[in-house]
Amino acid sequence: MTAPSLKKKWSLNRLWYLWLDKWQRPFFRVAIILGVLGISAALAYALPQKYMVFILGIPFAIVGGLVLLQKPPLGFLILIVGNLFGRISVPPVGLAAYLLMALTALWLIDMVVRRKEIRLVSSPTIIPLILYIAVAIISFGVGQFPWFPLSPAPLDSQIGGLAIFVLSFCAFLLSAHQIRDIRWLQGMTYIFVILGALIVLGGILPQLRQLNRLLVHPKAPGGSLFWVWLVALSFSQAAFNRKLALPWRVGLAAVTGVTLYVGIGPGRGWVSGWAPPLVAVIVILWLGAPRIAFPLTFSGIALIGIAYQQVVELVLVGDNEYSTVTRLEAWKIVLEIIKVNPILGLGPANYYFYTPLYSILGWYVQFNSHNNYVDIVAQTGLIGLICFLWFVVVTARLGWKLQRQVPSGGFMQAYVYGCLGGLAGMVVAGMLGDWVLPFVYNVGIEGLRASSLGWMFLGGLVAVEQIVALKSQRA
Repeated sequence: MTAPSLKKKWSLNRLWYLWLDKWQRPFFRVAIILGVLGISAALAYALPQKYMVFILGIPFAIVGGLVLLQKPPLGFLILIVGNLFGRISVPPVGLAAYLLMALTALWLIDMVVRRKEIRLVSSPTIIPLILYIAVAIISFGVGQFPWFPLSPAPLDSQIGGLAIFVLSFCAFLLSAHQIRDIRWLQGMTYIFVILGALIVLGGILPQLRQLNRLLVHPKAPGGSLFWVWLVALSFSQAAFNRKLALPWRVGLAAVTGVTLYVGIGPGRGWVSGWAPPLVAVIVILWLGAPRIAFPLTFSGIALIGIAYQQVVELVLVGDNEYSTVTRLEAWKIVLEIIKVNPILGLGPANYYFYTPLYSILGWYVQFNSHNNYVDIVAQTGLIGLICFLWFVVVTARLGWKLQRQVPSGGFMQAYVYGCLGGLAGMVVAGMLGDWVLPFVYNVGIEGLRASSLGWMFLGGLVAVEQIVALKSQRA
């Protein structure tokens, strides 16, 4: 073979390898996408029609997963929109749970595959949640013992109850670990407030009511934490984010006012819709403007004292009086059931199937406590309650510390105030129902549509802590 022909062959080989080096990754990406589309089409043709939604969603899930691995905070925007407006039925656990599972899986994959280490942020809020997850898993095992001469909850319900604990805490951990730019937190806050305001308006304006029914999932505004965080975030930004333009602050204040009006006015029979948000506003005022909060609080207490009977009549509308009596009886019975294993509880969802052993106002029926704290003890024992209260205390202390460390008068300080108010509202909401950690046989796992957003925004408090720490290290 002559020298020119060798040179020509070498040049062609070199060009071929250069082309491969430049194009192989895009080529394989396209091949994978086309392969997934082909497999999805084949499965859609072969499998029953009820699986069609899942099959058609596979390509979008893969592409979305690749995008989220590059921009993890995008997942929180998807979670907000999906929880509020995703009316599609995704059995057996619902869209919110699947979204949280997917985001958690991507977070773990990123740590294990890309970073090659599992590292949690240094924050006092993390330990009690990790311990609670461990306690919930142990309680799940303990729940398999025959504590009473009745069958416990079906295994899928027990797994669902355990998933509610784990996924709620994952919502907190995800935002605590994946938000390192305050702009993402701003975007999450304002998108939630805008969408939440549209949902509230859609509930009271006849022109928008039908659109609300078509687009909004009822479990989102049907959860107390939706109202708590809509009020807490809108009010704190309106009152204390002085860097916002005045029209925006007025708009946010209007969101707060309309939301509270809907709760205290037309919806006053549903105490969970207005009492926890009102507590959030009071706490935020005391944190940011104590001189204003003191006379307002004093005036409110005096007004309640003067018109006590009228206030009671306003609150105890509908079946609220009967509901209060039955709840007190339910708490007594559930606490009696817990005595067989007060340390670790009876496992997720199980106590519901033991309640017919006791009479509640003359009836032997299944019922739940309508109280997060009683539910926590019944399912995960006193150790679970200690972990939860420990988390509440250290989160409150973190917020108290951060309000002095963040820049004054901006988004961060207003957000910290909002989180502390939201936390206070969550504590109160937990007394009125299973709004913070939904119970499988009451609010249900679909209740994560509202509650997981509260946990997510609360995790943003840890994100602020990490952002502040990073800035101080660079300074």
